[in-house]
Amino acid sequence: MSVQKESNAIIHYGDPAVTGGVSVFDKEFDQQFYYEGSDLGLTYQTQESAFRLWAPTASEAYVLLYEDWKAPDARRIAMTRDVKGTWLLKVREDLQGKFYTYQVLIGDQWNEAVDPYATAVGVNGDRACILDMTTTDPERWTADKPPLDSPVDAVIYELHVRDYTIHPDSGVSHKGKFTGLAESGTRGPGGIRTGLDHIVELGVTHVELLPIYDYATESVDETRLHEPQYNWGYDPKNYNAPEGSYATDPYVPEVRIRELKQLVQTLHDQGLRVIMDVVYNHVYDGYLINFTKLVPGYYLRYKKDGTFSNGSGCGNDTATERPMMRKFIVESVLHWVKEYRIDGFRFDLMGLMDVETMNEIRTRLDEIDPSILTIGEGWVMDTELAEERRANQRQAALMPRIAHFNDGFRDAVKGDIFHFDYKGFVSGGIGYQGKVKQGIVGGIPYAEEIRAFASEPVQCVNYVECHDNHTLWDKIMLSTDGENDAVRRDMHRLSSAMILTSQGIPFLHAGQEYYRSKNGVENSYNSSDEVNRLDWGMASEHQDGVSYIQRLVKLRKNHPAFRLRDSASIRRHLRFEDSPENTVAFTLRDHAGGGAEKHIYVLYYAARKESSLKLPELGEWKILLGEELIKCLNSDSLVVEGIGAVVLAC
Repeated sequence: MSVQKESNAIIHYGDPAVTGGVSVFDKEFDQQFYYEGSDLGLTYQTQESAFRLWAPTASEAYVLLYEDWKAPDARRIAMTRDVKGTWLLKVREDLQGKFYTYQVLIGDQWNEAVDPYATAVGVNGDRACILDMTTTDPERWTADKPPLDSPVDAVIYELHVRDYTIHPDSGVSHKGKFTGLAESGTRGPGGIRTGLDHIVELGVTHVELLPIYDYATESVDETRLHEPQYNWGYDPKNYNAPEGSYATDPYVPEVRIRELKQLVQTLHDQGLRVIMDVVYNHVYDGYLINFTKLVPGYYLRYKKDGTFSNGSGCGNDTATERPMMRKFIVESVLHWVKEYRIDGFRFDLMGLMDVETMNEIRTRLDEIDPSILTIGEGWVMDTELAEERRANQRQAALMPRIAHFNDGFRDAVKGDIFHFDYKGFVSGGIGYQGKVKQGIVGGIPYAEEIRAFASEPVQCVNYVECHDNHTLWDKIMLSTDGENDAVRRDMHRLSSAMILTSQGIPFLHAGQEYYRSKNGVENSYNSSDEVNRLDWGMASEHQDGVSYIQRLVKLRKNHPAFRLRDSASIRRHLRFEDSPENTVAFTLRDHAGGGAEKHIYVLYYAARKESSLKLPELGEWKILLGEELIKCLNSDSLVVEGIGAVVLAC
């Protein structure tokens, strides 16, 4: 069914009004039709399949059964209207392997849509598949996972499934696939470890995967995977089923499910937890999405003039505050935890979601496993939702144990991401000490001159690079005209050191360890493999960068002073020390975090020229990091030159 978009009117798939004159936009609609049951979607058993659809505005509803993903004809079976606007159908036969959609009559218009709760889909996600999900478990499928005492013990490493192994020199057999990321023993140029083994040797604790749910076919056509195609996947289509382009066979629905489970199991076996990047703030096309076809007008936000709310910049914002949308999001998150044993979630544009939904997610996750991470982009953005209800940094105090990305620290370290030539602290920018200190303390209230957004360090994710915007290397290149690459690498390493020695949760982007470049492309969401792929030749060339990240991760793990659990401990143990312009120094005193060293001194030095700094007279200092910068070290003074980080202990 084709639907034309209009700029000044809502496009409905039929009349949204229901019997009694209650509109989908009225609060009374939710009171009348909120369904509390846990059986929406398909409940499969060998002897019976039960379908429950929430479609209060439909006057008729059918299940269309197809023999395969592209069969032209369907068996049409009527559903019966049941409680709270739901429709029910029970088919007493074994439907394993069949495909289905829903067909509803809204007003005088028939709409066909995939079940929003579908957990298995066919090629390009245009039809749901009926599967016994217990048959999709890999041979080894355990509930064991690596231990995690606190979110601040995490070191997150973000990657895109295709990017990570698609390079010709990755040494991986199943390039760009779930199975490729699960391969071990792979080698690249110069015999370096690649793929999974490279992640393990870095010492990180969590792998964050860019979207792995089924995303829109306008980006990647699963019937043409032999052709070059690429997308990050931030255009959600079927939220509860894996993306087929990452499977070795997208035509067999259970393959993508089993291979993703095997990847999760493999990562767990290697000591790595898995974070899933989820995009519940918008859908890929508000006019064509299954939600709109089934209950027009309900699931999305609208402006007063009837057009879509568009804080996401993607055309539409979901109405996360509506009870049935909230219910869907919460149950979707729980599906990924229960079925795939996912260990954390990164919420894209979380600032467009509502506080109540995020808190309900956190509460429900705590009932299963409190160690599951919840992090998100708490940007302050405009949307058709009251400001005080938006899940952004300003409301962080209302969302305990939900972490926000610290964009202030990011911009202070490397320079404003929206002004490409602006310098940051590492590249010689002036006046950044205050914002750098805010990152060091994990975003908490510490001193009057340090702006806080977090109540506790577990609410702060510190980073200098992610999939968005320029890579750190490209940003440094753009802001240091005339500089040489050796100095730029010093700036780059200092940036990473600042992230890994600050309080809060550190976050790294794949390739950051070897100065990853995307050839200056800022937003590479649909750029080519040549732009986005991990270049293992560069990794081989810059093993110094890899070793430096390894050393930093090990330093953080070995010294709990860098992972203080609460704001009171940070205020008690962390003290900023005097230092000149273009430098920041602090100490972590009195066995902070219960560490063996009584005191730790940290210096971030971007002044380049030789300087003598006064050290607090706390004992005889030994070097833990930064020996290449140190010209002279005594119990009360330190002479340094260059750009980098110094860590001392006594």
